[in-house]
Amino acid sequence: MTTTVRPTVPAPSAAPTGTAPTGAAATGTVTTSAAPHITGAQKAVAVMRIGLGWVFLWAFLDKVFGFGYSTPSARAWINGGSPTKGFLGNVHVGPLQSVFRDLAGNVVIDWLFMLALLGLGVALILGVTLRIAAVSGSLLLLLMWAAEWPMAQFNSAGVATGSSNPLVDYHIIFAIGLAVIAALGAASPWGLGKWWSSRPVVDAHPVLR
Repeated sequence: MTTTVRPTVPAPSAAPTGTAPTGAAATGTVTTSAAPHITGAQKAVAVMRIGLGWVFLWAFLDKVFGFGYSTPSARAWINGGSPTKGFLGNVHVGPLQSVFRDLAGNVVIDWLFMLALLGLGVALILGVTLRIAAVSGSLLLLLMWAAEWPMAQFNSAGVATGSSNPLVDYHIIFAIGLAVIAALGAASPWGLGKWWSSRPVVDAHPVLR
């Protein structure tokens, strides 16, 4: 009797029961990049930037419209007043006092001063052109420091100046703040800094950051 031997064909292997495919495609989820984390230091720089910007912008608005704080309505720029006459005209201290008094009320000086206040306020609040703002703002603050000349205890008439510190007053602190903002705040949050820094012309000319 002849016996026929048939070859055994292995059954196809099945996926183990209870297991699921792995990977983003299998789960149906799409991984997205997380939003950039804003550090505490970045927030602090942004707060200082906006705060300093408001100081300059408020000074501009008060001198234009005379809100009655440092500038009465009668001396507002829109009412014919001079933004520099009251301050520079009463400088009686320091080696440049006569120069400052001669500049008081000059139309060109008035416009330069007001444009500087407006430009600094807008640039700092928006977070753009911070390097230019730091240089121009520090120059303005240095000139104002020289006009007040805190190193003197008495003015030319022998009246006490009331200076609280012969070197480091608020003008110097503001200038230091501008330098810090220019160095660290170009891409700080709460402004247009990141967008501005990504512009081709700004990327080609870093001085505009």
